[in-house]
Amino acid sequence: MNMKDINQILADTAYPRIGGTSSEKAGADYLICACKALGLTARLQTFPRTLFTVTAETLTADGRQIPCAGYYGSACGTVDGAFYYLQGTDTISLKKCKDKIVLTDKKLDHKLYDLLAANGAKGCITYSGNVYFPDRDLERRDIFFTVPHNSKMPAVHIHSADAITLVKSGCKRCSLTVEQAPYPAQSQNVLLDLPGESEETVIVSAHYDSTALSDGAYDNMSGCIVLLYLAEYFSRHPHHRNIRLLWCGSEESDLVGSLAYCRDNDLEKAVLNINLDMLGCVMGEFVAFSCADEKMQNTLESFLKKHRIAGSVRYGIRASDSNSFAYYGVPAVSFARYAPAHTATIHTRYDTKETVSAKQLLADAKYILRFTDSVVNTPNLSYCVSPKIKESVDAYMERKLWLQG
Repeated sequence: MNMKDINQILADTAYPRIGGTSSEKAGADYLICACKALGLTARLQTFPRTLFTVTAETLTADGRQIPCAGYYGSACGTVDGAFYYLQGTDTISLKKCKDKIVLTDKKLDHKLYDLLAANGAKGCITYSGNVYFPDRDLERRDIFFTVPHNSKMPAVHIHSADAITLVKSGCKRCSLTVEQAPYPAQSQNVLLDLPGESEETVIVSAHYDSTALSDGAYDNMSGCIVLLYLAEYFSRHPHHRNIRLLWCGSEESDLVGSLAYCRDNDLEKAVLNINLDMLGCVMGEFVAFSCADEKMQNTLESFLKKHRIAGSVRYGIRASDSNSFAYYGVPAVSFARYAPAHTATIHTRYDTKETVSAKQLLADAKYILRFTDSVVNTPNLSYCVSPKIKESVDAYMERKLWLQG
């Protein structure tokens, strides 16, 4: 694989690949064809998804319509109440939520949802988007956590510019409506096996889906391209351990694809997950996460030093598919190249092929190949999921809808 090949893949996949939709399936089919071009046979692992058809999503503030997107999985209905901007989650501020439509700066996770519901909030408004950019794109968000069956608190998402207007204008009263219906859908992972001499398996993963606003070149066709680079190399070079390359679907839907893989496959022989998410950006630092133990942290530090790779090592989890493997007891490593602020962005229309440098991505692929080659051929791997990582990943996975199945 060379830079021309990388740029061609980025051009071919320059479209949103939304989990559970035909666009994601097109991405999966493309990866299978790319493997076939290497003389390799990849296969699909399908799994169910729940998607939503939204029939109504409105927000009215003091009689003025505000563009909004209802949260998938939100409670349905219409609520009306006084507007309240929640600036913090201290006890005094939360008590003022009673019977209010609440605007919050924070992510609507299960902890915040519970606090709002417990303090009597009628509805919730969140926001995102850069007020200095020319677009007014609305990000569609999901409620991925379990909510009480008696919950009647609908939630919508708006643009940051409108959130500022609501606060600056001293908004008095709001009304919001969300009406939607669930329907069954199907997503898929792409799997490619490269047999070795041992029964042990190293699983190398990268997600190929994107958000609705994004072409997902940086996040994360870049990681998918590195998997193809590894496929090309290891299909031609012998290796001790089995290698399974796993292109995960529906990662942006809270890791649904990797969780489905871990739930539905035997992981007894899986000794390590190497996860790739966001690589090859024009500027940025190469970062290696030990989602395993301190021994892995030491291994990664030695690896960077030995190969004179400019970068850093962190001992902890990140919001990526490595969490699914650690949750199911498989030690994991996660590689990324994090772009500096204002040089690249994800989950927006600006994550395009121009975000990725083919030259840098090829360099990152070579780094990851060296690490993968070392672990698939090193005798007696003995990494584990440490208590620190287990505690972190358990907290991250708390009340995930997919885990209730």
